[in-house]
Amino acid sequence: MVFFGGLLALIGLGTLVFRDADVVGLPAVGTGVGLLLVGAALAGFGWVRRTRVKRRRRERGEPEPVGDVFERARALPRLLRAARRGDYPGLPTSRMALWGLALVYLVSPIDVLPELLPIIGVADDAGVAVWLLTSVSTATGLYLRHERDQLPDREHRAK
Repeated sequence: MVFFGGLLALIGLGTLVFRDADVVGLPAVGTGVGLLLVGAALAGFGWVRRTRVKRRRRERGEPEPVGDVFERARALPRLLRAARRGDYPGLPTSRMALWGLALVYLVSPIDVLPELLPIIGVADDAGVAVWLLTSVSTATGLYLRHERDQLPDREHRAK
């Protein structure tokens, strides 16, 4: 939500700076200010929500994802193999099915909101893409945590 809010705010700022003509019959200044305010509000709400969720997870003792973007990208094939073999129960098949549906939706020419609608037409694709990337990133981060937690056990068994 932080990313999407920031994107809306940037579009609003771009509308304010570069657009002179009306946007879908609305004044460019009003549209730009509106998008900027909505984007800033969404980004702020997303940041507050993210902070609360992290705090709640810490209080419950849930594991936090580890690794940077590159480590997580390299871990994705291992995660998918382990989930298919049944070695990693942390990734249900329903989540992998949702990932597949999201990929099909992003690639398919059929959209809920067509791209002909300004801004809104791209928003549904952007929302699905952000959800997909966030979900995959979190799952691979948790898988990396699982691998790192299993490492001492493997070393201990080898001795």
